[in-house]
Amino acid sequence: MLIADCFIKEDVLSATVATSSGSGSLQDRLAAAWQGPVEWDGRLARYTTLRVGGPAAALVKPASVAELAALLPVLRRQGLPWRVIGRGSNLLVADAGLPEVVIVIGPAMAAIRQAGQEGSERLVQAEAGCSLPKLVSWCTAEGLGGLEFAAGIPGSVGGAIAMNAGAWGREMRDVLHALVVVDETGGVQILPAASQVFAYRRWEHAPGVVVAAGIFRLQPESPEVIGGRCRGHLQARREKQPLEPSAGSFFKNPPGQAAGRLIEAAGLKGLRVGGARVSEQHANFLVNAGGATARDFYELMKVVQEQVAERTGIRLEPEVHLLGFGEAGR
Repeated sequence: MLIADCFIKEDVLSATVATSSGSGSLQDRLAAAWQGPVEWDGRLARYTTLRVGGPAAALVKPASVAELAALLPVLRRQGLPWRVIGRGSNLLVADAGLPEVVIVIGPAMAAIRQAGQEGSERLVQAEAGCSLPKLVSWCTAEGLGGLEFAAGIPGSVGGAIAMNAGAWGREMRDVLHALVVVDETGGVQILPAASQVFAYRRWEHAPGVVVAAGIFRLQPESPEVIGGRCRGHLQARREKQPLEPSAGSFFKNPPGQAAGRLIEAAGLKGLRVGGARVSEQHANFLVNAGGATARDFYELMKVVQEQVAERTGIRLEPEVHLLGFGEAGR
């Protein structure tokens, strides 16, 4: 049986809700309604792997799932715009920043535990803020195989589920047993993964639902064997992927095609706009070569899209999420 009470039995942070949800600035309304810590105008470049991005109107870092479940209803009642980020490994945030509450789910929500057994498989529950490298290492030490494909993916559990992250022919949906989610009413639910719709780099879900944890189906196996597979994947990544700051694969692979090969065939390796550059090592990586701005990456992305489309008729679709660029950047 899957039990989520470890996430909801804590005392929920008290929140005083203002009677008027539509008046006052975002900062005033949040300060009046939320008693937890808030970072005002926090620069998002510190929370993205591209190291670019302007300030968020407010940054809130829940210390637990219970605190997240207390926060979301406050934001809803106040009518405050919000979004969730994890380790920022798949984001391009505009230089102007985001005029909203950004919820950063990080190391404070990173617990891992065994959560039962189904037949020969073991269930492992990891909170959304847990990094994938940490989870893979923990599972390796415990002799639980299945997540080796995630070795070297720099994201968090929550982000990896929301993006259905994958590598080496495997995706999160292949090992996901269930999701623990929080909605805007503060409700905490366990959703069987089989009831959810996953697609290429996407999880289809209702608005206002946040992944609080993932529950994975893993197989008992020798730690040495699991570790060997992880080391093989990590070595392959080091050989093929750049070390400079990046957001991982920038573009989605078109059906039957590899975005990196299309970009390379268009002669775009090394192309640079400001401090943003197409990696010479792997053309589907746009890297921060030093001093890049979000606008540099955005303009470089457009040049790559236009030149690949002109050469092949294929318009590459970003895999990274573009935040704060308006309709043109969606």
